[in-house]
Amino acid sequence: MIIAIDGPAGAGKSTVARILAKKLGFLYVDTGAMYRALTLKILENNVAISDEPRINALAQKVRIDLRNNADGSLSVILDGRDVSLEIRQARITQFVSDVAKIKTVRQVLVAMQRDMGKRGDCVLDGRDIGTVVFPDARKKFFIDASKGVRVDRRFKELKGLGQDVAINDVEKDLSNRDKIDSTREASPLRCAPDAVYIDTTGLSIEQVVDKMLGFIK
Repeated sequence: MIIAIDGPAGAGKSTVARILAKKLGFLYVDTGAMYRALTLKILENNVAISDEPRINALAQKVRIDLRNNADGSLSVILDGRDVSLEIRQARITQFVSDVAKIKTVRQVLVAMQRDMGKRGDCVLDGRDIGTVVFPDARKKFFIDASKGVRVDRRFKELKGLGQDVAINDVEKDLSNRDKIDSTREASPLRCAPDAVYIDTTGLSIEQVVDKMLGFIK
């Protein structure tokens, strides 16, 4: 069974997807982490974000794997190396949407994501899971929240990771990512017609997960 969860940055989809997968005993696939891992690879190789031919060459060779841990956390493995913390750095966040909008990059990573989906029951979250990656998913959700709440959540997340960030910078970054994600030519952020839309603005994580479980069961 495939459960697809889409939504904008900071809406809380990764958090609820991870908890939902653990409760159901499903594999959790954070597709956004895969784009972050590739972005890290690009920056480590000193490739310009505008150099699409070199980025495409890296995407074809890179090995990205996701491992679910017993405590519910997710390890992101890039070419055999655990980069779970590195991919959350501000420099990765700054460029990941620019990398993710490249059509050929999306084609490569979507193929990886579909392969992961073949491993068994999965919960996948991202921007185009229910519309492109798994349009025939058994259950689809679109997780959203007000702009202010999303900014606050992302700010607290980054602070929790020990990053020295200003909330105004977080807001600017989120606005930029929203614009790129929703206007890009390849697989723009959209709510699938058959997805359950959930506004998480006034809800706790537990309430969101319970609501989703209600629709699933």
